[in-house]
Amino acid sequence: MCGISGIVSQGWERAQLEAMMAIQHHRGPDDHGIYVNETSTVGLGHNRLSIIDLSSAGHQPMSNYDRTLWIVFNGEIYNYLELRSELSDYPYRSQTDTEVILAAYERWGERCVEHFVGMFAFVIWDERKRTLFVARDRFGVKPLFLHKAPNGLVLLASEIKALHAAGVPREPDPRTWATYLSSGMYDHGTRTFWRGIRQIPPGGWLEWDAQSGLHQGIWYDPAQAARQMGPDDRQESIIAEELLGLLEESVQLRFRSDVPVGICLSGGLDSSLLLGLVHRIQGADSEVDAFTFHCDDPTYDETPWVRMALERTRHPWHLCRLGVTAIPELAAKVQRHQDEPFGGFPTLGMACVHACARSEGVTVLLDGNGMDEGWAGYEYYQRTRNVDVTKGPVQGAKSPSTRPECLQPEFAALAEPFEPPRPFHDPLRDLQYRDIRYAKIPRAMRFNDRVSMMFSRELREPFLDHRILELGLRQPTSNKIRDGRGKWLLREIAQQLLPQGVYEAPKRPVQTPQREWLRGPLSDWAEECIEEGLRGWGRDWLDAAKVRAEWRAYREHGADNSFPIWQWISLGLMQEIWCRDQGTV
Repeated sequence: MCGISGIVSQGWERAQLEAMMAIQHHRGPDDHGIYVNETSTVGLGHNRLSIIDLSSAGHQPMSNYDRTLWIVFNGEIYNYLELRSELSDYPYRSQTDTEVILAAYERWGERCVEHFVGMFAFVIWDERKRTLFVARDRFGVKPLFLHKAPNGLVLLASEIKALHAAGVPREPDPRTWATYLSSGMYDHGTRTFWRGIRQIPPGGWLEWDAQSGLHQGIWYDPAQAARQMGPDDRQESIIAEELLGLLEESVQLRFRSDVPVGICLSGGLDSSLLLGLVHRIQGADSEVDAFTFHCDDPTYDETPWVRMALERTRHPWHLCRLGVTAIPELAAKVQRHQDEPFGGFPTLGMACVHACARSEGVTVLLDGNGMDEGWAGYEYYQRTRNVDVTKGPVQGAKSPSTRPECLQPEFAALAEPFEPPRPFHDPLRDLQYRDIRYAKIPRAMRFNDRVSMMFSRELREPFLDHRILELGLRQPTSNKIRDGRGKWLLREIAQQLLPQGVYEAPKRPVQTPQREWLRGPLSDWAEECIEEGLRGWGRDWLDAAKVRAEWRAYREHGADNSFPIWQWISLGLMQEIWCRDQGTV
């Protein structure tokens, strides 16, 4: 897990590359390096967090054997040992997965990405062809951002702030903000919250050469992959056996590491299933460290279910507390690392987990994201015909997710309409596809990557293995939803792996007292943030009187949905950071 930087074309300075690397130091504090080719056409920078082959042989930028290919890489190729065996004729000089990417590129060219099981963003400079090839993993677990200057200069980085450090103007993108504030969609395309900066989409590629410039495309789409294999009409028992085998392999692959690996545990089915798979793979004597976030409100305390799951095991258990008094300072720190609006108190809870992991010397954590989207775990999947696919629903809330009526009409008109593709012509699978490709997964991966790298930790997502999600997308509804419950086949598997009480733990979509704290002990802080937003960018975007009226009503009476309040707080947090960086406060 690392930070990558790149500049290609003419008219740039080494200081730009150095500035990008300096501001991404937290992503890779163990080592750093720069490569600039002889004509200064390309510059590559790398910040390394050492995970596999901790020796100096893993230094990046890394070249191939004849120094005609140079790579900077962020992420992990989990099946690198199998690929290394398949590509055994390559003259390896390290034990890294990075060098396996170079070997795969030598053999298969740009189609090498199709052979990778992993999370990745990488940049390869091919000195022979004088081309730059860039790729991002199937589900966007690892980030990569792009700026193309008017003079043709192209800048790439793992974080938006690195592009700003290189001189890209730091101006908000009103269209993205209008879309977010009106519909709740964070990033369903390539646009970011900053003007002139775009993201390479999940499963995306980019190529540059001096003659034809920049070309981009998509190398992977989960719907296309699932449709090519066709609907799965096999017997349920055969499908369940395949799914269990994939789950075991996926978890086992993600334990490949030369540094300590731990697991994130909540009271939910998915993280408990992760624990069961760890025991199935490593045995009952597994001593993998387990980390659980908790806060001071018993209503949202999941520790009883975790304690039940960990009974009679040898796992060291670390409780990572988020206290109400820590919120203002922690929110400001997390916001600076996120660069864009993030997901509220749950993201702050994950910050506590990664801080705790760092203090315990655990560099890698496994998490349970992906099962709800791939195997229809969310409640609204059971009422697909009544779900507005153009919005980002707040799980468990009955009130509207956003307050578009609080926007200035001219600003609201900038919102980008979103009508996601419906490649399956099946309401359930089309909604799953929306969440996997455009809504929930991209959003969660963005929050998780930045909050983990804030503490120089690597977060791995075994249930986001593309083979598991593709299998889920191929299933008929009956294999995912039955008897009023989602993730049917997973629950059948879980009964084999989990204690009875854990298996029966209720679905708990909201894990923090955000609603209560914002209108209670944090109400003064929340109001200060909202007012900060209204004084800045929000002055031209929001109807201040309506926002204040909504806030007063929430503060006095509450609601089942605090998302609109958090949106305005996010605006204020970002505005304050922007003002400080501009030297205006």
